Amino acid sequence: MTTPFPFSAGAVLQAQQLNSITELVTNTQTNDYTLAATDAGDRVIANKATAIVFTVPNSVFTASQIVRIHNIGAGTLTLSAGAGLTLNGADVLTVAQYQGGELFFTSASSAIFFPTAKTVSAGGLDLISSTTIGALVNSVTVSSAFSATYDAYKIIISGGSTNNNNDNLNLQLGSTTTGYFAGAAGTTYSTTSSALLTENNASSWQVGFAQTESLNVNIELVNPFLAKNTYIHGSLISSLNARGKHGVLINTTSYTAFTLIAVTGQMSGGTIRVYGYKN
Repeated sequence: MTTPFPFSAGAVLQAQQLNSITELVTNTQTNDYTLAATDAGDRVIANKATAIVFTVPNSVFTASQIVRIHNIGAGTLTLSAGAGLTLNGADVLTVAQYQGGELFFTSASSAIFFPTAKTVSAGGLDLISSTTIGALVNSVTVSSAFSATYDAYKIIISGGSTNNNNDNLNLQLGSTTTGYFAGAAGTTYSTTSSALLTENNASSWQVGFAQTESLNVNIELVNPFLAKNTYIHGSLISSLNARGKHGVLINTTSYTAFTLIAVTGQMSGGTIRVYGYKN
C-alpha cells in the first residue's frame, strides 16, 4: 500500500497506511533517470554495473521537499542539474556503491545534496556544484560555490556555444568590480608570435573563450572564501591562441558566489562545474 501523503483533513487512516509511513516507497532505476514529482519523500535507487546519471529537473519539486538517493550498483551514480536548476553539493555530487544521501530543495529551481558518506581521499577534488547554462544569456551567477570547507577551487566550463565566435569569458567574484590584476603570456597559432594580456585594476578577470562550437574555461582560485586576497591560475585557449594566466584580486572580502560573463555575445548551453580541493 502506498504512503498516505499528503494527509487530507478529516481522512481516516487504516493501520496498514500508518505502518506504510515508516516504509518509504522505492523507485529502482537501472539506467539514466530524470527524477519525477512522484519521487518526493521517497527513495530512488540506482542499480547499474556501469556509470549512471540521475538528472534533477527544474520546476518539478517545491521548497522543502526531499528525495532520498541510494546507489546499490557497482557503477558510480552522478547527480546532474537539469536546465535552469542550480544543484549544490554539501560534499560531492557523485555516489559510490552502497552510499547515498538526501536531496533537499530550497526552491523549485535550487537543490542541495547532503551525502551520508564520502569517498574522496585527502588532497582529492570534490564536485561542489554543476550548473547548466541557459539559452542566449549574457551572464550566469553560481551561488554557494565557495565555503569554509575548502581553501582552493577548480572551475571548469565545457560544452555549449556562443553566437559570437572567440568571445571573451570573464569572471567576477561577488559584486566586486575593481581590483582585478593579472598577466597572461602565450602564443598566437597563425603567426607563432607572442600573445600577451595585462589586466591592471580591471572590473573582472578574463578566464576563457566562447566559441560557436564550445565554451572553454579551466581555472583555479585560491582563498575566495577566506578574508584574504584571492589568487587565480589557469589557461586561456581559443582557436587563435593559447596563454598561461596568473593574477590576484586585491580585496579581502569573503566570497560565496561568482558570475561568468560573455563580454560581447550570448552563451547557450554548456555546464559550469565547481570543484573543491580537499584540505
